[in-house]
Amino acid sequence: MNAKQKMRHILDTIADMFPDAECELVHSNPFELTIAVLLSAQCTDATVNKVTATLFQKYKSPQDYLSVPLEELEGDIKRIGLFRSKASHIQKLCRILVDKYHSEVPASHKQLTELPGVGRKTANVVMSVAFGVPAIAVDTHVERVSKRLGIAKPDDSVLKVEQTLMRRIPQEEWSDTHHRLIFFGRYHCKAQSPQCPLCPLLDVCKEGKKRMKPAPKSKNSKSNTKIANEG
Repeated sequence: MNAKQKMRHILDTIADMFPDAECELVHSNPFELTIAVLLSAQCTDATVNKVTATLFQKYKSPQDYLSVPLEELEGDIKRIGLFRSKASHIQKLCRILVDKYHSEVPASHKQLTELPGVGRKTANVVMSVAFGVPAIAVDTHVERVSKRLGIAKPDDSVLKVEQTLMRRIPQEEWSDTHHRLIFFGRYHCKAQSPQCPLCPLLDVCKEGKKRMKPAPKSKNSKSNTKIANEG
């Protein structure tokens, strides 16, 4: 199959595997989503959800985050990796939201990426999930899967992977595909133990085919077999 057919095959397969894939960060509005995605950097969604279960009860608005000392906020999120820098980013972000955006999260990708602690990935998630704007956020799962399946090159940067996916996937499928690629990487094509023997995409996955090849027998093993047979 050609590159376009291969991409369609991948999209249809992960759609069948994870038809209901969606953002797993628990939130009730764009502001909570922004905070949750910021906290999720180098941290699992499951851990973030445990922390935000109480965090979002205590802090309802940007003003609430600004009303406590930084040390108190650090203590509230200390189970999260890099909690000190993230607490600082949250308060700086909230100050900008209060002063510049009437305490509302801006629905602009450019304005989002100008907020402390908000990079392209966070902005893409917020734009897609909170505001319904088609986007592809490249996290560690999306990057790994894209490279294993040969959609992107092994040495591509995160930005290059995003640009390649946007070019090869129909725009109306960007957001759904983003979530499905995450689920595929999180629950199937895992970093340490991908389920290659059961993978419906093994036929187009060079990485998977390499992993499935039996290890070549060493010369010593052949000699040992010969000795055993002669004995």
